[in-house]
Amino acid sequence: MNVIATDINLKLREGELIGLVGANGIGKSTLLRTLSRVQPALHGKILLSDKELTTYKPIELASQLSIVLTEKIASKNLTVQELVALGRQPYTNWVGKMTDEDLEQTKKAIEVTHITDLIAKRCFELSDGQLQKVLIARAIAQDTPFIMLDEPTTHLDVYHKAYILKLLKRLSFETKKTILFSTHEIDFAIQLCDKMIVLNKNGFEFGRPKELVQCRAFSSLFPEDLILFDTKSSRYKVRN
Repeated sequence: MNVIATDINLKLREGELIGLVGANGIGKSTLLRTLSRVQPALHGKILLSDKELTTYKPIELASQLSIVLTEKIASKNLTVQELVALGRQPYTNWVGKMTDEDLEQTKKAIEVTHITDLIAKRCFELSDGQLQKVLIARAIAQDTPFIMLDEPTTHLDVYHKAYILKLLKRLSFETKKTILFSTHEIDFAIQLCDKMIVLNKNGFEFGRPKELVQCRAFSSLFPEDLILFDTKSSRYKVRN
């Protein structure tokens, strides 16, 4: 048994965008997988909507929490419309028949993520950035109060990294959903997030980005022989 982190105690609120940052191997993905019950916690309790996570039945949990992990999708031969509609699986009957409500939620998810022009395409035809938007749309169609994403900007260029994070910011504000995501885009996260979780070798820091900048939470994340965190600009800079 390898303990990654201990004594993590925090509360995430409705309508907040929360960024989870830290160095490679510090435990970001492990924390997300634990919070989403993909893997069990070693100790402690996780409460979701004031109910202990372990007491949820799978179908009940799927109506409260949607996740976008780094695993590849089962079939890239699905159309965009079909993949987004899979988000309604917790609500459809045993034959998967879509109701008017399911169709409406799927339509809303497609519209809010601006992928209407992609719905007839098959997933293997999409760029990485387009596929990431489709996976987010599937999570939105699931219509849960809590969404988790593991590094949603991986393999994207700088424009599409910013686009995805701005999209998450807009969704958290407009839909009042709580969105937690891990990222290496610390500079962008500082600009866009309501709160941030900073994992480091000594534990974690949690708070508003400005507060974390002031308490130098980002300054100790990486060795200072190569990069320094500039508190005035809230950005990392390469040491000359």
